[in-house]
Amino acid sequence: MSSSAEAFKNLTKLTKWIRYVLYAQILIAILSIIFNFLEYQLLADYQSGFYASLQAAFDHGELSIQLLQSTGIASLIAFIASAVLILKWIYRANSNLRQLGAENLSYTPAWSIAYYFIPMFNLWKPYQAMKEIWLASSNPEQWSTGKASVILPAWWTLWLASNILNQSIFRLSADARELPELMNLNMLSQISNLLDIALAIVTLALITGICQMQSNQQ
Repeated sequence: MSSSAEAFKNLTKLTKWIRYVLYAQILIAILSIIFNFLEYQLLADYQSGFYASLQAAFDHGELSIQLLQSTGIASLIAFIASAVLILKWIYRANSNLRQLGAENLSYTPAWSIAYYFIPMFNLWKPYQAMKEIWLASSNPEQWSTGKASVILPAWWTLWLASNILNQSIFRLSADARELPELMNLNMLSQISNLLDIALAIVTLALITGICQMQSNQQ
């Protein structure tokens, strides 16, 4: 039970806003896949000789390419919004654990989000902090003996894979000039969008689960 009703901050409202942003990310990713596919078709048509030049292919698909660029901007905005909301959510969720009676926790609210920004440590520390939030939300008094859900490793695996792939795409995009490079970059972008969809779904399941457990503990 919470020792202070005012100290405990219910996560329901914040979780709802994150849900909206994650839905937006999924929609944007789906649109990006569609427009990336159209761009890939243009590249394939050029490769098969349908267009006299790559520029002619891009001119023919100018609208779809512009829409693809727009989805890229929208994706960045949605990512920033989700990052701000989720980090705020993590801070609150961690802070609530102490109000629910959990003791001897390894991660403070501040460090549970700070580790995302520290090189090397950001490869495993955020996962451990989130795992602690899950366990202490499920059973505050005996959290250290609990068992975490498979949602946690799935979430972290997708998070790492998505970040590694997006960094690779960013580096490759700076040098991609030839047709094979452009086609490979396009395929990687489509895979990245699929990973982003899966990550959004698993993240939603993760935060919803913790939000529900903490509400039940009040």
